[in-house]
Amino acid sequence: MIGHLTGKLIAKTPPTLMVDVGGVGYELEAPMSTFYTLPAVGQQVSLHTHLVVREDAQLLLGFASIAEKNLFRELIRISGVGPKLALTVLSGASVDEFWNAVRALDASSLTRLPGIGKKTAERLLMEMKDRAAPATTVVSAGATTGSALQEARAALAALGYKPAEVQKLTESVQHERMTTEQIIQEALKKAAR
Repeated sequence: MIGHLTGKLIAKTPPTLMVDVGGVGYELEAPMSTFYTLPAVGQQVSLHTHLVVREDAQLLLGFASIAEKNLFRELIRISGVGPKLALTVLSGASVDEFWNAVRALDASSLTRLPGIGKKTAERLLMEMKDRAAPATTVVSAGATTGSALQEARAALAALGYKPAEVQKLTESVQHERMTTEQIIQEALKKAAR
């Protein structure tokens, strides 16, 4: 499995981009949210990736953040949602916007996304409402950034922790200045006690 790529961005034409890693050009598809964060062609780029292997194709997908990658993986677990539709969701809504809609059971905001009809929106809400972690609170200046905390919470949820457990495990570490990885490590230490 290819989980991460770092190399030189050699082409970007939404939804496709190409990254040269040691002389090998990896062609990836990415949501627009990732395209907005890409550097200029010729610059160094790092992407989290997910490889989809099908009978007729192999598709490598790139994401700017772990939170995007984790949401993509959650979406494709739902019946009727494939990689293309999951990319469309991520292109039309940020990770926070999507989870806020799920927490609020707001089908209308999901139906505004291309390719999401009323039935699909309702299925997304029903299947994902138990996976939505509680909304993050604003932390004081100098504290852990919301994105690092959000990515850590998404990673813990992907590991199988329930939203309430994720909230409890990360509450005591969010006041410190930490990276996503450090938050996850501290939360897992707390879980092991």
